[in-house]
Amino acid sequence: MSQSELSRLVKVKALTEDDFVVQASAAECEALARRFSVSEIHELNALITLTPEESEIVATGTLGARWSQTCAVSGDDFETSSNETIHLRFVPPYDETPGEELEISSEDCDEIPYEGDSFDLGEAVAQSFGLLIDPYATGPNADRIRKEKGIEIEGEQSGAMAEMLAALTKE
Repeated sequence: MSQSELSRLVKVKALTEDDFVVQASAAECEALARRFSVSEIHELNALITLTPEESEIVATGTLGARWSQTCAVSGDDFETSSNETIHLRFVPPYDETPGEELEISSEDCDEIPYEGDSFDLGEAVAQSFGLLIDPYATGPNADRIRKEKGIEIEGEQSGAMAEMLAALTKE
């Protein structure tokens, strides 16, 4: 496994009631921007509470980020931000029997397996940030570029045929 750009190892036996702060440095933001193919990450931080539940660790808190990415239409960079609730569960590896089916519930989607006596909270924050990025995001100049290039948005077509279809759907 390669080293995470935002590694923050947490020892399971050393957990306290204190919140964990994950604050990406400028160098970490630069490395994560390359990893997630965004122009720049201006800020990435998380405030996480870790709660042991038997052999599992529940992580809840907030993830804040501000970054620049390229508009999918204009090619211009634009800034965006997000403040999201984070809810993860660090779990020991499953005992997988070959050929046995594994039932997965909606809660399992946020489970992150860990081995040994520690887990990487920073990598979990980095992956959660990666899920916030919309690869088809459009910036403030997207509508102008669409008009200039004659690109129509699905559902917003105009002309005689569009008017006839719109009339049919109203009936």
